[in-house]
Amino acid sequence: MRSLALLLSCAAVLAAGCSKEPEPAPVAATPKPAAAAPVDHDEHSYAEPQKVAIDDLALDIAVDFDAKTIGGTATYTLDWKDKAATRLVLDTRDLTIAKVEGEANGAWAPLQYALAPKDAVLGSKLTIETPARNAKVRVTYTSSPEASGLQWLTPEMTEGKQLPFMFSQSQQIHARSWVPLQDTPQVRYTYSAHVTSRPDVMVLMSADNDPAAARDGDYTFKMPQKIPSYLMAIAAGDLVFKPISARSGVWAEPAMVDKATKEFEDTEKMIAATEQLYGPYRWDRYDMLVLPPSFPYGGMENPRLSFITPTVIVGDKTLVSLIAHELAHSWSGNLVTFSSAKHGWLNEGFTSYVENRIVEALYGKETSSMEYSIARNSLKKEIGTMPEATQSLAVKPGTTLDADDALSAVSYDKGAWFLQFLEERFGRQEFDAFLRGYFDHFAFQSITTEQFLDYAKKNLFDKHPNLVTDAEIQAWVYGTGIPANAPQVQSRGFSNTDTARIAWQGSGQLPNPQLTGGWVTQQWVHFLEGMGEKLTVEQLKQLDDAYHFTGTANGEIAMRWYPLTIRSGYVEARPEIARFIERVGRRKLIMPIYEELVKTPEGLALAKESFARARPGYHPITTGSVEALLAKASAAP
Repeated sequence: MRSLALLLSCAAVLAAGCSKEPEPAPVAATPKPAAAAPVDHDEHSYAEPQKVAIDDLALDIAVDFDAKTIGGTATYTLDWKDKAATRLVLDTRDLTIAKVEGEANGAWAPLQYALAPKDAVLGSKLTIETPARNAKVRVTYTSSPEASGLQWLTPEMTEGKQLPFMFSQSQQIHARSWVPLQDTPQVRYTYSAHVTSRPDVMVLMSADNDPAAARDGDYTFKMPQKIPSYLMAIAAGDLVFKPISARSGVWAEPAMVDKATKEFEDTEKMIAATEQLYGPYRWDRYDMLVLPPSFPYGGMENPRLSFITPTVIVGDKTLVSLIAHELAHSWSGNLVTFSSAKHGWLNEGFTSYVENRIVEALYGKETSSMEYSIARNSLKKEIGTMPEATQSLAVKPGTTLDADDALSAVSYDKGAWFLQFLEERFGRQEFDAFLRGYFDHFAFQSITTEQFLDYAKKNLFDKHPNLVTDAEIQAWVYGTGIPANAPQVQSRGFSNTDTARIAWQGSGQLPNPQLTGGWVTQQWVHFLEGMGEKLTVEQLKQLDDAYHFTGTANGEIAMRWYPLTIRSGYVEARPEIARFIERVGRRKLIMPIYEELVKTPEGLALAKESFARARPGYHPITTGSVEALLAKASAAP
């Protein structure tokens, strides 16, 4: 998942408690053997995969737009691992369970089950008694209209304003809100689905979507590769398809599909470039679904069907690094997966590194350097404000961490930085070969940080002794802050941007339009980020008159310009600020604006008014973030 195109905002990161832990064992200690089944406990799941695991899931469900529910049956083919185990434990959240059955000798019979009281974070534990250790178990259920992993949009909230829209967001632990599951990345399974809906909407899943499928309200899907639950996805709406290549294309509303296809036309080149680096694409198709602006993230790497925010469609391809990021997950994350949220950097750090390599291959070193620089500048500012235990790549045992907060900028940007450090130490050719071998070795497995380090020790560190020390690895993986030996990047474009900004702040003379006329989004972002906390109203008006930042369609610029105007008292921007946060639900873009608004009484009032209007179109994840911020601000003296 990429909740950013350029960097991940840590604005809402981690209110989790921390405890002092002993230093972890050094990399040189006796290694643990790599294994397909991880041995660490996933604290964000009730499931017991070491006893029994779902091997295949068959869904027969109906999408009900009127009731805002998904309901039907989930049938599990089970792999019993523990001969003494006689129960199946599933994760649920706000599901209504109608009945549970087990298959024996070709017949279905009721099974005893218990649904525990709801935990605010984990949901409700569903315990199914299976004394016969049934090979198949079937649960009949219905989701809640308030399911945390689903968003239901009225026609007015869509691009075309003709048909309703529904989509899921299962990561981190929201799949359990629309399917009862072993909702942990430690369990990988194949799945099939029969889905019915109103006949005028197209239904898609993270599976084998047929570009030529008829829109008739009756759909079937199959996912033959094993995936973890957070990669299950479903969407339904006024969706049409336009191809980019034989194996890639765009699903979107009719009014958006042409713009999106043009913006993402380099996708096939991205796939080919990544295959050249890290081996074949193993998911058959790579399609993209452009969601309404309320989607809370930049993208979600659902296999075969990445979900994409429309906020990256700006007409000049300057934000398509997000496509590179979601595609990169097809190797790092979807193919080789973290075994629990506390190892999140194995997904996002690797993906951010691979993303940058794709960007460099297609758009050049300068573009990739600008992307790296923006992300790292933000990380350096934010990491010092984070609890120490969450500044390390691998969260230490005993640290309490909310699943949604596990993927902070540390996972993304410190993780990618660490991999670039290894690339520089061992050389790109050697490191590329190592990564390709890593993806092959752990393909379709869920692993821990320790399994990665063991593999790296055997296949990289020990093969090239004295290039990196155990102490350096320890500092990167388990240490706080940014290590002093972190490699730096330089950008000529940013040097020009810095010169122009400094000259303007000193003289009041704006740079020559011939210079700024060639600037890309990343340079404008850097230009604004270097302005400091505040400017005078006169300075802001001069910038606005020249560059028309207020009302910009570019969310990356808006999320930096609007907080600056709020801090500086530039009230002329307030109407457009309200319009922006009411239209867009992407957390990365709107949370920095809300955070500045709530610091003053008048700003808090505007935030509350705008949220009240925006709330029906916000995703539940976004709603929760804004509600928590407003509640905290309202309670403050």
